[in-house]
Amino acid sequence: MRSGRTCRYYGCGLVIPECLENCWILDLGSGSGRDCYALSQLVGEKGHVTGIDMTEGQVEVANKYIEYHMEKYGFQSPNVTFIHGYIEKLGEAGIKNESYDIVISNCVINLVPDKQQVLQEVYRVLKHGGELYFSDVYASLELPEEVRTHKVLRGECLGGALYWKDLAILAQKIGFCPPRLVTANFITVQNKELENMIGDCRFVSATFRLFKLPKTGPTKRCQVIYNGGITGHEKELTFDANFTFKKDETVEVDEETAAILKNSRFAQDFLIRPNGEKLPTCGGYTAFEAKDIITDPFKLAEGSDNAKSRSPPEAASGCRGTEKCC
Repeated sequence: MRSGRTCRYYGCGLVIPECLENCWILDLGSGSGRDCYALSQLVGEKGHVTGIDMTEGQVEVANKYIEYHMEKYGFQSPNVTFIHGYIEKLGEAGIKNESYDIVISNCVINLVPDKQQVLQEVYRVLKHGGELYFSDVYASLELPEEVRTHKVLRGECLGGALYWKDLAILAQKIGFCPPRLVTANFITVQNKELENMIGDCRFVSATFRLFKLPKTGPTKRCQVIYNGGITGHEKELTFDANFTFKKDETVEVDEETAAILKNSRFAQDFLIRPNGEKLPTCGGYTAFEAKDIITDPFKLAEGSDNAKSRSPPEAASGCRGTEKCC
């Protein structure tokens, strides 16, 4: 998917989630394999990473570096596979039902017209408790036909951007839990002609996580304690834009968050008990407040921009995520 140009890598966010040891991961639109090779080291020899891309040339480039990376990581046998295929037709590429713990995607789903079919296929290949962790471009409004079909805007990942509220609708229709917003940053369009065409519409690059959970009974609000067992996140785990779990601190979570923590790969890293039951803890306590939940990526991006504008210049330097995504 990220192909057809001289550059080998395109993306609009970091798509490396936490708690990856021994996981099986599928990368949609893997391009030259950059994300796959980073992930292959993190999952270890007992894990596996599969990259799928629609362009044979990209798959060929990715395959050239398998031996190099396995030797560099000290692995006895390769844990990476690259296949040619379409992300909305994973079955035709030989990818079986419930075969992956995690599916990732980096600024690719927006390029596919039938986004529901992509998400449906992802749901099919995910194991119960698995997740789609992906970055992509979203629009603040429903895009008119002239924007969706404009060659330049489509090439820059804007013409195919999903109206952000539609993600939750598609997720519910397919069977995913409600989307969990992780990060969001504004994308600027620095071209007067294109600005006039898109009008009042704004764009963000945002990272979401969608979980596929087993069909169980209703879950109640719970108190949870993170044990610090995830490599690289020993002191605290930033789960999404709404929840950061500090080691040994009791946090009250809503029903959906409790269900995800109980039924996903994160279960072993949390002590989970119903509200009202005393938990052994030497840390603090954070109560859950529904009004604090952020689901709108534009609201999160605004908050991020405001925080940066209040920072001194040296703290606000670096990439602000406002470049064009592709």
